[in-house]
Amino acid sequence: MARTYVVTGAASGIGLATADLLRERGHRVIGADIHDVDVTADLGTAEGRASLVAQVTELSGGRIDAILAVAGLALPVAATAAINYFGTVATLEGLRPLLQGSDAPRAVAVTSMASLFPPDEALLEGMLSGDEAAAVARAAELADAGPEAGGAIYGTSKRALARWIRRNAPTPEWAGAGIPLNGVAPGVVLTPMTADLTATEQSREQLRAMVPMPLNGFFEPRAVAYLLAWLTSEENAHLCGQVVFIDGGSDVVIRGDSTW
Repeated sequence: MARTYVVTGAASGIGLATADLLRERGHRVIGADIHDVDVTADLGTAEGRASLVAQVTELSGGRIDAILAVAGLALPVAATAAINYFGTVATLEGLRPLLQGSDAPRAVAVTSMASLFPPDEALLEGMLSGDEAAAVARAAELADAGPEAGGAIYGTSKRALARWIRRNAPTPEWAGAGIPLNGVAPGVVLTPMTADLTATEQSREQLRAMVPMPLNGFFEPRAVAYLLAWLTSEENAHLCGQVVFIDGGSDVVIRGDSTW
């Protein structure tokens, strides 16, 4: 049965691969991004987030079956904090009312295995407390402090998002309304976002040292798309607040059995 999906970040990378897969399967996809999509919106701003909700509401007629919040940045800049955390949360919360008419409502967001890296605690606290001004200001400080400090912005934003998913998935607004809310945490995916990091064999070796992926190494975005498609399908009725690591094994190498 055809369903209506909203996919943010649909112009490239994992978002594009997911939108293509869902369309191939006969579903309707409302793609959102900053260019070449159905809905053009900048999720780094309050205005852009409101515009996303308004445009999707109009295009969908007020009813959708699933939200796939894929959009994000990996740059060591303050906008990464605004988009990856606050933009994603606003997407999920803003579009949630449109799921009410679905027989099988679903929602998923893309975090990252980078959420395993040590976070910047001040930035993490700003995000989880909902203080966007403080979080963006702290991210700007990190960006100005150089590449090493700036590099913490991405991983911290993804850790905050994973925690938000865990904290909100079992609440009346999500689980209580019959909406499975989950996340995926990819390893190194070969997308425009990682092109500079995987351009040479030397850079690949450096990345492998940081992100060990013993099972088949780096991979194409289609692999993540298959997982996202299942998580937002009618088949997934019981996963709640899970962050599924699709990372070639980096999670188990880094954390071992620490989750038990």
